[in-house]
Amino acid sequence: MPNESTPSGRTGRPRSAAADAAILAATRDALVELGWSKLTMGDVSARAGVAKTTLYRRWAGKNELVVDAVAELFDSLELPDRGCLEADVENVVLQFAALLRRPEARTALMAVVAESTRDPALRDRIRSAIVDRQKRLVVLGRERAQARGELPREPDEAVAERTTDLIFDVIAGTVVHRALVSSEPVDDLWAASFTALLMHGLRGSAGA
Repeated sequence: MPNESTPSGRTGRPRSAAADAAILAATRDALVELGWSKLTMGDVSARAGVAKTTLYRRWAGKNELVVDAVAELFDSLELPDRGCLEADVENVVLQFAALLRRPEARTALMAVVAESTRDPALRDRIRSAIVDRQKRLVVLGRERAQARGELPREPDEAVAERTTDLIFDVIAGTVVHRALVSSEPVDDLWAASFTALLMHGLRGSAGA
């Protein structure tokens, strides 16, 4: 059997998590400084201290690399159990907003979204690497709320999936618009007001 520490044929060395993290961090830093149009794989390899061939063994090109650099940031989002659905939603909204305040997150996210309007393959990668992965938070939150008796269970999987998509779109879309498009603060008061509207709807909010 080939020694894992020595390259052998096409298999090569096992991927290093530390090297991947350094490359993705370098990608975000370069994107903030250079912007999408000027960013190259050479810039990233120089900043990360790895050969350009190392990048191409992991990512086919800049599009895939930048999406994964953004996805790594969003994978840090968590949904701690705060005891009720409303508190859970408020917490994740504030986490998301805090992430979007980071220059590397805002720059990278806006860059890939803008570029994806011209690139269907990039749009598909954003959906699979970022959007679909972050729906885990909605699934987890709904499962907890159902276990507490706060939400009804949906036996129809297709209906449950559509509901998950809708909740994700409402929360993510609203926070992104507030933070990045309107450039307005997402603070505790706003998060509480938004969550109340989400939980109770327009009629409930108006009557509160």
